[in-house]
Amino acid sequence: MEGTRKENSLRQNTDLRVGVVGFGARGPLALHAHKPGEGSRVSVVADPSERGKAKAREIIGEDVRTVDTVDDLLSGGDVDAVMILAPDNLHAPIALKTLEARIPTFTEKPMAISVEDADAMLNLAYEKRARLYVGHNMRHMPVIRQMKDMIEQGKIGRVRAIWCRHFVGAGGDFYFKDWHAERERAFSLLLQKGAHDIDVIHWLAGGYTRRVSGIGGLEVYGDIEDRRDNSDRLMWDWFDAEVFPPSRQKELNPVIDVEDISMLHMMLDNGVYASYQQCHFTPDYWRNYTVIGDEGRLENMGDRAGEQIFLWNSRHSGAGRPDQVEVIARADGGHGGADPRLITEFLEFVRNGGRTDVSVIAAREAVATGVYGALSIRAGGQMLEVPPVPAKIREYLDSGQA
Repeated sequence: MEGTRKENSLRQNTDLRVGVVGFGARGPLALHAHKPGEGSRVSVVADPSERGKAKAREIIGEDVRTVDTVDDLLSGGDVDAVMILAPDNLHAPIALKTLEARIPTFTEKPMAISVEDADAMLNLAYEKRARLYVGHNMRHMPVIRQMKDMIEQGKIGRVRAIWCRHFVGAGGDFYFKDWHAERERAFSLLLQKGAHDIDVIHWLAGGYTRRVSGIGGLEVYGDIEDRRDNSDRLMWDWFDAEVFPPSRQKELNPVIDVEDISMLHMMLDNGVYASYQQCHFTPDYWRNYTVIGDEGRLENMGDRAGEQIFLWNSRHSGAGRPDQVEVIARADGGHGGADPRLITEFLEFVRNGGRTDVSVIAAREAVATGVYGALSIRAGGQMLEVPPVPAKIREYLDSGQA
């Protein structure tokens, strides 16, 4: 009966009260949920640091309640939903508390840094009938949605292969000066960065990876001896786009044991072949997806508004001009307009359940592929089997968690 009353309360014409856990570099994402009088407001922020609390008051407003821990946040009784924006290794421990309390939960990607933790989250969401949503915002990026639409329109026939190259030109600044560089806290950048791309590959292909092998290593940043504990700063405090080549970087994290270049080969459950390459010491920063069907090929030439997607669907000799060009649409907000759309979808899901473009099963499959890909790299490239989600849990969570 209590659960029914709670579900009904979320459907009333009142603001959802949103709690936020963690207010670091991704904290401003919560601003998209703070629309007092328009359907939702951030009611409380939990962050162990005074800096995080002060940042929350600055961005959300001085009247937002700030506390130290997720337990403090839950004890206040003033949240209808929770957004977890803490570091990657904390996603699962926090989500297991919020799901146990049957509170609709948003967690940033990756949903966890181990398959075991990701599966524990799915199992608890299933057991408690608690709504779980993962922040794979790239499913709302115009470049990805337009490529998905072109595939579904049959413009390249049946998808047979996907190649993704991710040039991470800001890798030294973004991922090797703080906790992202540590296996204990991030496990692999195939999760923090690759979870996005693996999820996109799966979405465009219409399947999930069941076998993966990889090669890679720590080839550049491990050789830099200038180190500093940067826990007193945030990324924009040290970011400097003028530093190049990467060997000139300074004040890297004291511990660096994740790879700065990774390459995966993936075999999907629907017969699609895929490859993923991620490099953190390139001069340029963008993602390039090539999708090959049995009747054509798509490739994005840039991933920002105004750049282009090329389609080839006739024979060419050499690097021929595309048969069709689609311009990437403009949208307001972070990540090409994806961030506000992501939070809008989450809040609608909190109120009404139902199927969403973002899939929690797909989020788990991205984690599993990234974890087993990293394990393959560290085992010399052997092909590993990626375990699937049990059918009953997949069916329930894919149905919309209503």
